[in-house]
Amino acid sequence: MGCDGGTIPKRHELVKGPRKVEKVDKNAELVARWHYCALSQEKLRRPIVACELGRLYNKDAIIEFLLDKSADKAPMEAASHIKSIKNVTELNLADNPAWSGDKESIKGDKYDDMQSARFICPVVGLEMNGRHRFCFLRNCGCVFSERALKEVKAEVCHKCGVPFQGEDVIILNGNKEDVETLKKRMEDRRLKSKLEKKSKKCKSAELASQQDTAEDSPGPSKAKNGQDCISSTSGEKRQIIFTKSSADNGNSSVPGKVSKVNKASSIATKRSIADSEEKSEAYKSIFTSHSSAKRSKEECSNWVTHTAYYF
Repeated sequence: MGCDGGTIPKRHELVKGPRKVEKVDKNAELVARWHYCALSQEKLRRPIVACELGRLYNKDAIIEFLLDKSADKAPMEAASHIKSIKNVTELNLADNPAWSGDKESIKGDKYDDMQSARFICPVVGLEMNGRHRFCFLRNCGCVFSERALKEVKAEVCHKCGVPFQGEDVIILNGNKEDVETLKKRMEDRRLKSKLEKKSKKCKSAELASQQDTAEDSPGPSKAKNGQDCISSTSGEKRQIIFTKSSADNGNSSVPGKVSKVNKASSIATKRSIADSEEKSEAYKSIFTSHSSAKRSKEECSNWVTHTAYYF
């Protein structure tokens, strides 16, 4: 059939041109970004966390991602900037009383409204479905709409009263410009934290070195009445005596004769604890010099070398 009766086909009907670029459905994109985890692609369920770039995650997925240190671990672009659990903030979300998605059983015979959201702004009441811009505070994790922060201007959180600054406000699922600005803030914040840690380490090292120098520095001399005693390794003590000159013209004190005195009492003599009368028998029995620790002749063998316990 066709081409009869004088019909003339056109060029676009005979020649196939380039394929048209498929456009992503906006509604489907919003549902994927606001209802599903950016890492595991599962439905968002509490506890829900957000990164410093404004992406939403399940906390369980983030913990599994951080604990997985295997070599076969696939690189995730959505979580490549998350190095520890401190890089994410747990969100304090307000439930939507009109939402009943999980309460009713879905059988397929009911219209599923994709625009209805599970959470709302606690100040204005806007639904968090992607149609309106939402943001959260890094200090407390409370989530508000951008309209609420603009209309009710305050330096304190509207929900919990925690003070915050403009840098603490992070937009959820923002556009490319928002992500770039948030990325710059994140890098600056991490650089500051690294510099602070380095400065703290330097200060602690300086304090430790000062304490060591204070301990190593010589204290006040223990010599009295102009006498300085130096003990040698052999047990002898050298006594250096400083005398004053007897000149009448007021000269300062000059060191005089140095005399070496050997004292028999200073020589260290070895004494056995078993011979001391001051110690008790219970204390003496701890040491090998006690009679209870010595072996009898019956216990000793002729072919074994003698040890300290033999005698």
